[in-house]
Amino acid sequence: MGVKPTQYRCASESLLRRLRKKGELPRIHPVVALCNARSVAYAVPVAVLDTDRIAGPLLEVRYARGDEHYTIFGGGTEHPQPGEVPFTDSVGRVHARRWAKRQSGYSAVGERTCRILVVTEAMHDGGAEVVPELLKTVAEELAAHWPTDPAAAFLTPSAPEFVFGG
Repeated sequence: MGVKPTQYRCASESLLRRLRKKGELPRIHPVVALCNARSVAYAVPVAVLDTDRIAGPLLEVRYARGDEHYTIFGGGTEHPQPGEVPFTDSVGRVHARRWAKRQSGYSAVGERTCRILVVTEAMHDGGAEVVPELLKTVAEELAAHWPTDPAAAFLTPSAPEFVFGG
């Protein structure tokens, strides 16, 4: 993707480093805590977005043009560099940058969140097996604590179409 791996660490690596250094993970929201714990356990980035904050009908993973809007957690706005890979909705709002490595404050899960989108990615050998297992675990753990109706969609290099499952 053209980014320096030590400057923009993947989410799971950042969480693992924080856990090693501070002995705990950030406590933002119970759903985020669950997804962060699974990210650490599987060593795979996991993003969780408030879907009611995403302007449909699309959420695209594509190269940025540079005119998209990204809300940092402090409340300011940035614009991804052209060629960066963000998750962008239909009105040009970025919900995650550099795939799922830097999540937006705009669509962060909070007290008023009712619906979520959990995104995980694994490009390493064995990643195609890890992602469905991780998502199944997250779905089971969510269902144990909240009423859920999960659906899953997988995109793999060998099958560029979405495969839906429950």
